[in-house]
Amino acid sequence: MSEKHKDDVTGVETTGHEWDGIRELNNPLPKWWIYTFYATIVWCFAYWVVMPAWPYLTTEGWTYTKGVIGYEQRGVVMRELAAVNESRAGAMQQIASLPLEEIAADPALMELALGAGKAAFGDNCAPCHGAGAQGSKGFPNLNDDNWIWGGTLDDIHTTLLHGIRWDADPDTRNNIMMAYGRDGLLTRAEIADVAEYVLSLTNRAENAEAAARGEEIFAGQCVACHGEGGVGNRELGAPALNTAVWLYGGDRATIIETVSNGRRGTMPAWAGRLDEATIKSLTLFVHSLGGGE
Repeated sequence: MSEKHKDDVTGVETTGHEWDGIRELNNPLPKWWIYTFYATIVWCFAYWVVMPAWPYLTTEGWTYTKGVIGYEQRGVVMRELAAVNESRAGAMQQIASLPLEEIAADPALMELALGAGKAAFGDNCAPCHGAGAQGSKGFPNLNDDNWIWGGTLDDIHTTLLHGIRWDADPDTRNNIMMAYGRDGLLTRAEIADVAEYVLSLTNRAENAEAAARGEEIFAGQCVACHGEGGVGNRELGAPALNTAVWLYGGDRATIIETVSNGRRGTMPAWAGRLDEATIKSLTLFVHSLGGGE
């Protein structure tokens, strides 16, 4: 066992610990460090008394000690938000009551609406459509001029109010891409032919005979929604198939998957979840991104 002794060089007593002939000196901590440490302990207890600190459980749920001065950062934020909302309440009431076109024609109201819309978009829409509204697979890009249900102010407003295939809203925009393979409406060979025809609409077909067969099937099964030549139909929410813009992907495998299993993307209805002024602000913001019509 190692024993304590004084170091010959420094004259400091060791701790008694030794590793491979190296002994640990028992140097005391600096006084300033010790006093600082004690001061932090005192400060800690004082803070617990003065400021909100300790959580505890009551019969009504979790709460916390409020502190003798009653300070609460949440309360400060809520008061600041209330002051902001009060300062712009009149303008927001105007936004809620005026037609979208009149708001867009008023520079001051439009500036406020765009700011409120951008904030609401970040809170509610960005998780699906992206922070820059660039979209992703299954979620449309809102910056371009390719709209499934239309890109006018009224179209966007209706989509925000009632959502897409949102079953809880009886006025939701609704149309279904059927599962032609899963439901046995077309054979695998017929689905492959339809996919080849769809590829031909953007000059990517590799088999002219298969594309010709697919065109006949498309005329009987798909034209009612997607239109002649796959131009799309915004009234039915049927996307155009003759462009390079694809919601789920435009390669052969993805087209076959779409025709086989269908698509049923949804978007929540924001009526009742957001107030009318916020929904109108969102409408104007989305419309301003570059693809509004």
